[in-house]
Amino acid sequence: MRDDDPRCAELEAAGYQLVGESWAARLRDPDPSILEQVVLRAAGVTVRELDRSSAVAWHELETANEKDYPYTPATHRVVQPVDELAELWTTGRVFGAFDGERLVGATYISLQDDPPRGETGFTSVLDGYRGRGIGQAVKAASILALAADGVRVFGTGGAALNEASLGANLALGYVIEERWRSYAAPPW
Repeated sequence: MRDDDPRCAELEAAGYQLVGESWAARLRDPDPSILEQVVLRAAGVTVRELDRSSAVAWHELETANEKDYPYTPATHRVVQPVDELAELWTTGRVFGAFDGERLVGATYISLQDDPPRGETGFTSVLDGYRGRGIGQAVKAASILALAADGVRVFGTGGAALNEASLGANLALGYVIEERWRSYAAPPW
């Protein structure tokens, strides 16, 4: 439930344990110059939109990263089989970062209708490439592409314990609009 829900205090007083926290953020009317700089700062990689021919490489990246996705009841990520992952191209777009021919980072963004917005489903960067702005760069590239198509509002979210993701999104201009808490019932 949202962290501003008065029932949070009631649950905690009744012995429920906080087992996870997450957040949701929005970016409105993004500044293209900031996003372009973020893409350019990802030194040593090439950032571009992917097509279905990259499905196997994307699946390999996601499979390698699955163990590193933070787990909370609200943010748990299980990598789909490659054919299901490839189906995501029917509902959104995928952007990736390459070190030579190796896919080292990717993000998936879909267009939502109500209200109209680009919604990031997930972003991942291969271990050993993290901390270099690659996740931020592929996300910035996805925002630039949808903004060029007229999208002005973007959404994202994640586990509160993933501070790197939160910081990267705030640097892109996202503003946290909601925080969520997950509880487990007392063991009685």
